[in-house]
Amino acid sequence: MTSTTLVAEHEAVPKRRRTSGLTRWYRGGGFHAVLFAIPVVLIFLYFSWGPVVRGLVLSLQKNNLVAPAKWVGWSNFQYVLADPGLGQAALNTAYFALLALVIGFPVPIFLAVLINELRKHDGLYNALAYLPAIIPPVAAILLWKFFYDPSAEGMFNTMLGWIGLGPYPWLNSEAMAMPSIVLYATWAGAGSTAIIYIAALGSVQTELYEAAEIDGAGIWRRVWHITIPQLRGVILVMMLLQLIGTFQIFTEPFLFTGGGPNNATQTILLKIYNYAFVNGDFGAATALSVLLAAALGLLSVVYYFVTKRWSPS
Repeated sequence: MTSTTLVAEHEAVPKRRRTSGLTRWYRGGGFHAVLFAIPVVLIFLYFSWGPVVRGLVLSLQKNNLVAPAKWVGWSNFQYVLADPGLGQAALNTAYFALLALVIGFPVPIFLAVLINELRKHDGLYNALAYLPAIIPPVAAILLWKFFYDPSAEGMFNTMLGWIGLGPYPWLNSEAMAMPSIVLYATWAGAGSTAIIYIAALGSVQTELYEAAEIDGAGIWRRVWHITIPQLRGVILVMMLLQLIGTFQIFTEPFLFTGGGPNNATQTILLKIYNYAFVNGDFGAATALSVLLAAALGLLSVVYYFVTKRWSPS
């Protein structure tokens, strides 16, 4: 056998292997799997990324969804950034996020620890904690507006009057309107978040609590030295989700105050709503939405690097 023949056979072997591998993939149903997957992937892309692409295009147009769209480029972004009310709306949104973080974020953790420590009738306590989450937001807000009646006969003012406080204007006061909305938002969202923490507490090793109890550690020391470190990863994720959610606050200020009094509760999403459905300028509304999405994306990246060293390894 000549050397030329050996070389030819050696070069032909990989080719036969590649062909046989493709044949096995085809006969194994790989081709049909791709055919079935293509429509699913296309549908997913259309409904998930289609609106994103459409929104980016709309942000560059002058469009009221009635007249033909007019391409205006970056004019919508310039118009939105020049709006004198944008700064106040951004400050109000940041103020709400800060209040919700300081006042509302610890409540679900405390509630979850309390239910976990009771250890009896925990199913009932879980149901009671989750109850506010199943009440429709519109009905709950209308109920709380009744509670926030600024007169002396209002429910909250009546209760505070028993200890010699009030009456307070609540939603009618520029200083009290946002904290009042935060108080409702904490009540409405604490239960559903507490359920997540309760589920996470189930993964904490009981031996740690038993050892701490033997050493005479009280509930607060157990919470600080065992519970919080064990829940660190969940807490960091929930904090990021809360920050993103609070920066998109709309329903509460819209139904409670409509952005008042004197724009004290005007938020970024309320401005987006006003651009679109009051002024009929969907291009400006979408441009502000894009700016908000970019800001939240930047916030998420910064948050990741800031909290990276505290995340569990």
